Amino acid sequence: MIAVVTGARGFVGPHLVAHLEDRGDTVVSLDRRGPEPFDVTDADAVRAALERERPDAVYHLAAMSHVGDSWKAPALVLRVNAEGTLNVLRACVDLGINRVLVVGSAEEYGRVDPADLPLSEDAPLRPVTPYGASKVAGNFLALQSFLGDGLGAIRARPFNHTGPGQEATFLVPALAARIARAEQTGAREIPVGSLDAVRDVSDVRDVVRAYRLLVERGEPGEVYNVCSGRGVAVSEIAQRLVERARHEIRLVVDPELVRAVEVPRLVGDNRRLREATGWVPEHELSSTLADVLDAARLN
Repeated sequence: MIAVVTGARGFVGPHLVAHLEDRGDTVVSLDRRGPEPFDVTDADAVRAALERERPDAVYHLAAMSHVGDSWKAPALVLRVNAEGTLNVLRACVDLGINRVLVVGSAEEYGRVDPADLPLSEDAPLRPVTPYGASKVAGNFLALQSFLGDGLGAIRARPFNHTGPGQEATFLVPALAARIARAEQTGAREIPVGSLDAVRDVSDVRDVVRAYRLLVERGEPGEVYNVCSGRGVAVSEIAQRLVERARHEIRLVVDPELVRAVEVPRLVGDNRRLREATGWVPEHELSSTLADVLDAARLN
């Protein structure tokens, strides 16, 4: 299979490219053709690239993905995440590329009613962040392309995922980086944001396996949660990490790190994904956290 990956320079992209190549696919990363990331908001460039490559499938990962930062530039986030998705979808329709995976986010669910947990794909979409709203827009553009144009678009809705290579602006690598720095300096305290939130956390290497399986076996037009199906408190994640530190470290809540708007609990139901593809997670959270901390110590 010839596969094009957008956003291959991000956190998930290199893991996806490695997995696809390991499975025997020929992978074209649009980001590898120049020094700058490929601009999905340039409709002509998107069409030209896909026309040149004529792939069997497109994995559309390219996005502005930091939830907190989306408050600072909501218009840009909407342009990249929605208009960029539209450009990929329209090019695929025009060129007859009929297998497209559009990667959304559990942030689309937004303000969650505790009675709805764990969240199925049919739960209401009530985004509370500009990032979440932009992903809802991309989600419905993919659905429209399926319903209106007959495009074989499949929508993935991943929950939190982490692993080696994730930027330290995200929860787990940020904590790991502070621990690694404290180990070097001898500091006994590290700052943290809110510890109260509960998240469904997967290993990125399990997530990319799910993406390929969805391209192979997913139902066009359908949306699939990609998640572990288990909730874990941020406090537990932080505690597991500090327990791996080389000396005793205490967590101290820093109000500057607490988000103004925070979804308190976000846990998904992965039954639709499992039933469609046979996917099951292979990485335990403890080993994922250990890998992230080891990677932080090398930086």
